[in-house]
Amino acid sequence: MEFENLHQVLRSLYDEMMPLCADMAGVAKGIAGLGALFYVAYRVWQSLARAEPIDVFPMLRPFVIGFCIMFFPSIVLGTINGVMSPIVQGTSRMLEGQTLDMNKYREQKDKLEYEAMMRNPETAYLVSNEEFDKQLEELGWSPSEMITMTGMYIERGMYNMKKSIRDFFREVLELLFQASALVIDTLRTFFLIVLSILGPIAFAISVWDGFQSTLTQWICRYIQTYLWLPVSDLFSTILAKIQVLMLQNDIVALQSDPNYSIEASNGVYIVFMIIGIIGYFTIPTVAGWIIQAGGMGGYNRNVGQVANRAGGIAGGVAGATVGNVVGRAGKLLK
Repeated sequence: MEFENLHQVLRSLYDEMMPLCADMAGVAKGIAGLGALFYVAYRVWQSLARAEPIDVFPMLRPFVIGFCIMFFPSIVLGTINGVMSPIVQGTSRMLEGQTLDMNKYREQKDKLEYEAMMRNPETAYLVSNEEFDKQLEELGWSPSEMITMTGMYIERGMYNMKKSIRDFFREVLELLFQASALVIDTLRTFFLIVLSILGPIAFAISVWDGFQSTLTQWICRYIQTYLWLPVSDLFSTILAKIQVLMLQNDIVALQSDPNYSIEASNGVYIVFMIIGIIGYFTIPTVAGWIIQAGGMGGYNRNVGQVANRAGGIAGGVAGATVGNVVGRAGKLLK
């Protein structure tokens, strides 16, 4: 199963779990009703005790909250998701456009690299089986030509092994990169489901005096968590744009310089993949910069600590993989 399918499974999971909000609505209505009774009675008694006119407008608050609890999935979640959905769609289109450009330039670079090696008789046999067989047929069976033939087999084998190691390492990093995105999306979906199911309870508690901030904190946390996906898409878009610029530079260099080597470019690509893996776990912190509310410091700090630990583990795995692969490659090439 591809990673994109796993992301779609998480979207479906969120939609399937939303009806559970109705199960909490009954409990929430009881809590909110009791809180509204005390809320209204306290203010009416306070106004009567002071011989002041009763201000009706502030007393509408518990009734509005109760109305939101009764139709929580459609009014509260539907409104927030409807407002935030265009942001998600916009960042998704940006990422899709950059990904298509990156794939197009990557194919062009691979084609130019192949053509550059084919133009050079000393490297053509490394990438083409036909050219390799042709040069073998031109050789005779004298001792010197046998040595040359053996050297060709060794050089071709070393080139294929080096290319296989490079491709394997790139695939490992790309797998870790996709896994990091999946971890962030899974945590995001889990937090959104918990906030959605327990949202009616948070609304009900906010009716009580002393807990009014619960409502704003719940809305803030839901929007913050919802923004993880757009921020993640923006981060991936920036990395994809960097890769597009690198590919464009390689294409220009290959077209202008026949002897240009892309080994340095491959090393930079690996470095940016490691940066991307670690950077993915800073997304909760960045989302916290967009919207904040009182009392969110501890929450953001805990999420940031978990993300930093996960990023450190991912970076350690990537570094260990780099060292292991490079070390083995060095031993094989000696």
